Amino acid sequence: MARTIRVSSNGFPRAVAARARKVRVLLMDVDGVLTAGQVYLMPLADGTAVEMKAFHSQDGAGLKLAREAGLRTGVISGRQSAAMTRRAEEVGMEFVFQGRGEKLGAYEEILRIASVRDSEVAYIGDDLPDLPILQRAGLAIAVANAVDEVRPAVSSPRFTGDL
Repeated sequence: MARTIRVSSNGFPRAVAARARKVRVLLMDVDGVLTAGQVYLMPLADGTAVEMKAFHSQDGAGLKLAREAGLRTGVISGRQSAAMTRRAEEVGMEFVFQGRGEKLGAYEEILRIASVRDSEVAYIGDDLPDLPILQRAGLAIAVANAVDEVRPAVSSPRFTGDL
């Protein structure tokens, strides 16, 4: 027996559109989501290195628009990065949690600080460390090159970036 999926006017299943309307906080991973996934290290004469990241200007514009629309935004990253700290300031992100290999604790802290429930959070991820949050967030989104294990956790097949 075929299953009928009711679709909203924007082409998304109505249940997914209803979840999206509840979102008050937009969180995301950094490497592979806000960047293409590469980490550039420039060695210095003293043996240390400076990390560089490339961010897309359109993502920045979108994050600013999200903030202007009333969404609170933030990142949870396994890496610590001065470049991400600066980018977060530029686009007005409220929540910046870096150096968190185990991301769920940071997520729960954001829920507490923002006084929101899982159903009011959208999360964008791409890799295994994102999976526990994707499984809890009200709206789970993965980028096009997300690892296969992440794909079943997204809220809709259209949220895998494979449009």
